[in-house]
Amino acid sequence: MLVGQTPERVTGARRTDSGWSFLVDLTELERIPSTTSVIATYRLDVDDRGCLMGYERLRRFVRGATD
Repeated sequence: MLVGQTPERVTGARRTDSGWSFLVDLTELERIPSTTSVIATYRLDVDDRGCLMGYERLRRFVRGATD
């Protein structure tokens, strides 16, 4: 669980010098209809043992939006 929310999906992963960096999407604000819910993408940095080293929110968007 990250910032009080359960991640919905992992959208990216890459190896770093100190471990791994993941991009994770989660619902920050649930709305009705669900296509208007606010989703956020976070970058998680973990060490080789899987311990969280840090995280940051990269962007927020409405679930129904396209890039």
